[in-house]
Amino acid sequence: MEAPKLKRVDLIFDSTSTKDVLTKAIKMEPEEIIEEILESGLRGRGGAGFPTGLKWKYAAAEKSTVKYIVCNADEGEPGTFKDRQILEEVPKKVFAGMAVAGRATGAKKGYVYLRGEYRYLLPKLLNELDFFHSRLKELGFDFNIEFRMGSGAYICGEESALFESIEGRRGEPRNKPPFPTVAGLFGKPTIINNVETLVYTVEILAYGPKYFKEMGTQDSRGSKVFSVSGDTPKPGIYELELGMSVGRFVEEFGDGDTKAVQVGGASGFCVPRKKFSETIIGFEGVPTGGSMKLFNSSRSMYNLLNNYLEFFNEESCGQCVPCRVGCQQLLQGVEAVKSGEKSARYLDELVKLAKTMKIASKCGLGQSVGNAFGTIVEHFKEEIIY
Repeated sequence: MEAPKLKRVDLIFDSTSTKDVLTKAIKMEPEEIIEEILESGLRGRGGAGFPTGLKWKYAAAEKSTVKYIVCNADEGEPGTFKDRQILEEVPKKVFAGMAVAGRATGAKKGYVYLRGEYRYLLPKLLNELDFFHSRLKELGFDFNIEFRMGSGAYICGEESALFESIEGRRGEPRNKPPFPTVAGLFGKPTIINNVETLVYTVEILAYGPKYFKEMGTQDSRGSKVFSVSGDTPKPGIYELELGMSVGRFVEEFGDGDTKAVQVGGASGFCVPRKKFSETIIGFEGVPTGGSMKLFNSSRSMYNLLNNYLEFFNEESCGQCVPCRVGCQQLLQGVEAVKSGEKSARYLDELVKLAKTMKIASKCGLGQSVGNAFGTIVEHFKEEIIY
């Protein structure tokens, strides 16, 4: 079946009344809210794609009297800047999504974990939050939100490392299980969703799950906000229907000489020109947290890979050996092959190492290093060897 054509959507940044959504949520039973989110097919927009309604259902089932809603606004993936725009333009929708999640799960407290580099947004966001709290009070909605700042650590985008940071400790991932819906922030049942996911829950309550479900594909319902950058005449932020092919995307945003698209940032997959038409942007193909970087023939894929590996080597928290040592070995190995110190066959050993890291690393950082590494080595080996 041919992938859907590229279709622009105006949902995230529209003029949906958060007051109407909150009023509706108060009148609904928690189970009814969760059922609407489940029916919509919404999956987390951070890249992992866990069903949002299912996450809420698990947390709602926990008997704890204290629960938390956490908004992950630590947008640290290279090439991703759409959450910043959402927070600048429609922060009330983010807050409303947190309140709705609180209503659905029984949580009365929420935290927004804001990326350290976005501190300049904080004064405006706090003003918006004061107004939002007054609106909740008018409606008799018992829910309170606080901000916590990150400090520029990529690892704190990982949910459990984010919890550690909020709790005042070094941002390092926790062992799982238990999962956040059972024991998350401060050891209590916790829902953690990213900025975009929370806004879509507001839109689903406003327009109904059927409206959202009619967009996208069976595995990738709805639309998605993309941060488009690189060799493109149209850089910026675009909301598009999920399920399009990379080829359709390049037709719209390419410069006529696109040889590769990095889908999902440094932790994502590099799609070469020969794979454009058959690769779907969605959970049945290559999922993305939002970053879409286009590269034309003037770009060195070795330099790109080297840049990614330096980034991961710097941002690894160092807690687990597979990631700490693996990132170093991948970087040193690629540089050795490029300099001629190692033969081209050594790349096969490095690919095996990357696959081992995916299995053995404690969190998503080490597990995802092999995505870009494997796809760039597979499709652009000649640019690394020569």
